[in-house]
Amino acid sequence: MTSKTAQLQALLFVAGDEGIKREHLAELLQVSPAALRELAGKLQEQLAKDPDSGLQLIEINDELKMTTSPACSQVVEAYFNKDLTKTLSQSALEILAIIAYKQPITRIEIDDIRGVNSSGALQTLVWRGLVKADGVKEAPGHPKLYVTTDYFLQYFGYKSLGELPVIENFEDDGFDEDGQVDLFAENGSIDDKLRQKEIEE
Repeated sequence: MTSKTAQLQALLFVAGDEGIKREHLAELLQVSPAALRELAGKLQEQLAKDPDSGLQLIEINDELKMTTSPACSQVVEAYFNKDLTKTLSQSALEILAIIAYKQPITRIEIDDIRGVNSSGALQTLVWRGLVKADGVKEAPGHPKLYVTTDYFLQYFGYKSLGELPVIENFEDDGFDEDGQVDLFAENGSIDDKLRQKEIEE
């Protein structure tokens, strides 16, 4: 009979990018939450120590998932023929920061904060899988509401939105003397923190 660790690995492999909630995993494996934590830690350590492993175990929003190791990023990118590590533009980072802290939010509301049209950069973020449309606002035209994705958390190394840097006086600190949004201010702006995360990757 296979070990619980092997069963955990098999379940996460089958689940793919969706991942599986800890609660559901404990039920499937018929183990306690504490035992699941031990199993997950053991598997995570095994994968990290094995030089022949191209996988890693991560946790996002109380979900466990198997992903490719950052060390294999180049060959994976070649397979998908996509430059997933391309640096985000200033506009894209501004929009991503606004969505991260103000979600759910419409494109028009993003435009109002930035003072310019955001449609192009917003679509880039959607294509990159960092944000997604999640429902519509009860307003004329029923505009789409945008939120960050689990991949956003994975991309910047967070486990949940609760780990985002605390930004005080978001409404006041983000604007310059002309009333336009200035998220690249030197006082520790939102997207400076996101950009630093990206650079560290």
